[in-house]
Amino acid sequence: MATCGKVFQPFTKKHLFPYTNTVPLGLYYARTSLLRRKQMKITQSNYQTIGAPIFRKLSEDQLERMHFASLEILERTGVRLHLPEAVELLRKAGAEVTGGNRVRIPASLVEWALSVAPKRVVLANRNGDRVMPLERNNVFYGPGSDCPNIIDFRTGERRPGTIQDIREGIRVLDALPNIDFLMSLNLAGDVDQEFADLYQMQAMLSNSTKPILFVTTEFQGCVHAIEMAELVAGGAEALRRNPLCALYINVTAPLVHNEESLQKLLFMAEKGLPTTYTPVVLRGANGPITPAGAVAYANAGELAGLVIAQLKRQGAPIILSGGTQDMLDMSSMLDIYAAPENRVLCVEMAHYYGLPIFGLGGCSDSKLPDQQAAAEMSLSLLTETLAGSHLIHDVGYMEGGLTNSLEMIVMADEIIHWIKRFMQGVVVDDETLAIDQIDEVGLDDDFLALDHTNKHFRQDWYPTLLNRKNYQEWSEAGESSLRQRAKARIEKILDEHKPEPLPDSTARKIQALIDSVVG
Repeated sequence: MATCGKVFQPFTKKHLFPYTNTVPLGLYYARTSLLRRKQMKITQSNYQTIGAPIFRKLSEDQLERMHFASLEILERTGVRLHLPEAVELLRKAGAEVTGGNRVRIPASLVEWALSVAPKRVVLANRNGDRVMPLERNNVFYGPGSDCPNIIDFRTGERRPGTIQDIREGIRVLDALPNIDFLMSLNLAGDVDQEFADLYQMQAMLSNSTKPILFVTTEFQGCVHAIEMAELVAGGAEALRRNPLCALYINVTAPLVHNEESLQKLLFMAEKGLPTTYTPVVLRGANGPITPAGAVAYANAGELAGLVIAQLKRQGAPIILSGGTQDMLDMSSMLDIYAAPENRVLCVEMAHYYGLPIFGLGGCSDSKLPDQQAAAEMSLSLLTETLAGSHLIHDVGYMEGGLTNSLEMIVMADEIIHWIKRFMQGVVVDDETLAIDQIDEVGLDDDFLALDHTNKHFRQDWYPTLLNRKNYQEWSEAGESSLRQRAKARIEKILDEHKPEPLPDSTARKIQALIDSVVG
């Protein structure tokens, strides 16, 4: 038996709590239990699945040091919170408040929040089936949201997105077997922007049964989106038990939390619904240029959000993320998504805490779904999967998040399928070693006619979009490119795929809600 990854040394109380004499025993045992599980995690030859995480860039000592750096930032520098309720929650819990809204958070409070936050989050589909457990080695994939532009798959042109693009895109996502959850893909630029969030949520709920990760511009948009989800789920308690959606919150900066983000965080915590709370860090612009500093900085902001959520409702489900996947390219002054330097670092911090993980992959800085896009998309998907990110979003993102491409998402669906097969283990037993068959064939080297071959060859991975034909066959079939085949698949899905519709009564209630808000 071979070990999978490093051998980890368990924490001691001394290492865990250098800032306080009070040791939360629940956290101590949770941490040491987690590390012991990592120590015992092995890949045996007869296991079907290896599973993630199997790749690490950071040692336990490095992770611990970044954790302590985040604690130091929160204790020494503190955070500015633009919502009085959040300030008061922290003040009552023992945090130091100065200047009205500058809060210094003690390490002991952070450690308490880490000890009570759920170690798993489960998302359900529209029918209430719990299909996405964010735990252990599970990895799920989905698109991004709010791109102002799309690459029109029909014409190839880059143009502003519309609500119809979202509706069609969600139908395509519903049909793709390796896309697990939904986001709204692009902005609906052709509707009243005050209410665009409503139309985007309606489009996702109406055109697929898959779980949803939603984004809203304003706090009231979040409230209305949850009201829609409650209509679909059958009430607030039914939605809490089987959440068909989670909220994605972007925070202004790790140490400056805007009012709208905090309102959403407290609202979702009170509801007991999943949230990912992501401070935006662009390395070299609004955060340190060094990956380690950017991670410690962003992580401090996330931990502040985690504490606030747990103070509002102990056990509030939080999906950890780190807004340090981007960097400022000093040659172009553009936001870069596909840089290798900080890839998977935030995923490793979430593993360090043993909490659900929000990752990023399947995106590119290219302007077209071309060779660069395919390379960056594949590399980011593979590295995030190997690192064990539970929820990989932004599949199909291009041009630093300014453009979305359905063709690229269809290509990614095939790449994800390849990665899933790669992540499977190898069964080694009497049947698969095939010693009897080798002896039967002897020195003739002809295994093609064996029943054993016929029995097992279908277990290999066969592509549906990538092309394995020889040159003559490919030429006679029209010499199609990967992008052309992706376009053809989109057209076929839109012609033939019929998503499961919402019940008429539910669809009418959602429309009535929108009408009452829009007026």
